Order: sequence, then C-alpha cells, then structure tokens
Amino acid sequence: MTLQTEMVALAEAARAAGYAPSIHNTQPWHWRVMESSMELRAVRDRQLPITDPIGRMLTISCGAALHHARLALSAEGWQASVERMPDGDGNLLARIRITGRAHVSPESMRMLQTASIRHTDRRPVSPTPVRSEALESLRQVADAEGAHLHVLRSEDVVTLASAAAHAQSVEDLDPSWQEEMVYWAGGARAAGLGLPDEVIPGTPPATTVPGRDFGHSGTLPVGEGHDRAAVYAILYGEEDVPVGWLRGGEALSAVWLAAIEHGLSVLPLSAAVEVAETRQQLRRMLSNLGEPFLVLRVGVADPDEAGPPHTPRLPAEQVVEIVES
Repeated sequence: MTLQTEMVALAEAARAAGYAPSIHNTQPWHWRVMESSMELRAVRDRQLPITDPIGRMLTISCGAALHHARLALSAEGWQASVERMPDGDGNLLARIRITGRAHVSPESMRMLQTASIRHTDRRPVSPTPVRSEALESLRQVADAEGAHLHVLRSEDVVTLASAAAHAQSVEDLDPSWQEEMVYWAGGARAAGLGLPDEVIPGTPPATTVPGRDFGHSGTLPVGEGHDRAAVYAILYGEEDVPVGWLRGGEALSAVWLAAIEHGLSVLPLSAAVEVAETRQQLRRMLSNLGEPFLVLRVGVADPDEAGPPHTPRLPAEQVVEIVES
C-alpha cells in the first residue's frame, strides 16, 4: 500500500460523492484530496441566501456527500476515520483519513451501485402500503448515523400538510425567494447545476402533503394517482447545530439508499423547515424533543411509471481538487 494508492482511492471516493442529493441540486461541496486524507468544504457561493440563510440545508446536502464518500471507500476495501467540524472553521465540514485496509462487504458494494442510480421523483407513489418492518429498518439506519426518523401518525400528516401549504404561501409572497427559485429551477442546465424542466412535474401532483412549487410547470408527466399510501416522517437531530446538520445529511443518504433496497421511493420536503413558524409546528410533532431537519415522503414507487431523468452534475474537476505534495 502506497500513499499514491490512498490518494487515488480518496479521489475516486470524492468523485462518487457527486451522486449525492442536494437542495435544488446546488451541489454545495468541494473536496481537497491529499496523500492519505481529504477535506470536505462548503461552497458558500452555492448556498441559497433566501431559502437557506443559516446554511442548514447546505450542510445537510454536504452530509449526504460525506456519507457517499464514506460508502465509496468502504466498497473499495478502505478503512477510514472521519472528523466532523474539525478546526472550528465554518467552511471545513469534515476530514476523512484513511487508516488501513478493510474487508469489502457485498452490502457496501451494492449500496454504492444504488447511489449511482438514485433519483428524486416528485410524482405520487403507488397505492401499495409501506411495510412496517421496512420503516423500522429505516429508523435503525438513521439512528446509526447519529440522527433519528419519526414516522407521523395520520392526524399529524394533516397538520404537516397544512404547515407545508402555509410555508409555501409565505415563500410565494417573497419576491426575492421567487427570484432565487427562478435561478435554480427550470430551463436549460448546461452548467451542471439546478433542476431542469424534465424533473419538475408538468401538472401539480395529487399528494397529501403539497410538494415544492417551483413557480412554473416542468415537463415531467404526472399520472392520475394519489399518494394516499405514502408515509411521512421527520428526519431530526438532538441539536440545531452544524455538526447535527452534517450528521442529518449522512442519515438522509443512508436512509434513502436503504429505502431503495426495500423497493421504496423517498422525496425530501424542506419548505416546512425553512419557515420559522412552520418549523415550530414540526418541533411540536416531535414533542419538542428534537430539531427537525427535513420531512421525508416514503412510498412504494409506481411500477407503471418510468423514473424521471437524473439531475445534471458538475464535472468532477470542478468539485475535486488534488493537492500534490
């Protein structure tokens, strides 16, 4: 084993992290790869100043990329340690250091392949119920990543639907929010960022909890189904602090990939978390014992619907920096 071999492994893991989900496909991460370690840094130029002024969603997005990188190293047989928020630098989110070789598990290899095919589908899910054992598995996955998943009761889903609708109306009344949304959603995406029309529903989907209103219709066909069988859950942590957000993002990635293994579709919903008033409603659903990071819609994907295309990605050379000694 040589330092050059370790550097190659880290660079490949950083590239694999580019598959991670991020709010509005902003991909707000940058990797610095060195001989036996690499750093994950936030790119504040891709933070959403109106939607995400404190950087909660940015950090959750970067946490998802961190989990993808960890998974890629594990799938290639590398053992690694992770320091989160290592130096008190708000932009240096994590440092990964290779510590040796490890056994390659079939699970890690399969999950890495799953990461490459994962996509976001904003259309209604099928009428097939979600199995309780699958939900329990997702709870355990979230716990293992240092966050938690609270599945909502039917009466809480009604409250969530009202909160999400109110949050959307608050944001709709803000011209600066609308301007920000126009920048990131719809139209051509040659730069590799944002949400193209192909992943935005052409008509409002019939869902119990309203999804994001992007301000215009896309071209993604929407059927006549309704997501009555969908389950809604709150992904949350114990503290509303950057290291908690980072772990929340790692949990989001792990839960999403595990859900796909169970044949489930996951849709993150952030509007109710972005508005202070509705965020407090989510806290009350958690009995004020946790800090909400995201709402997740979980359901069985409609087998008759072809999946939407993948969102574009930045070229690896724009997000991965190789630091030669």
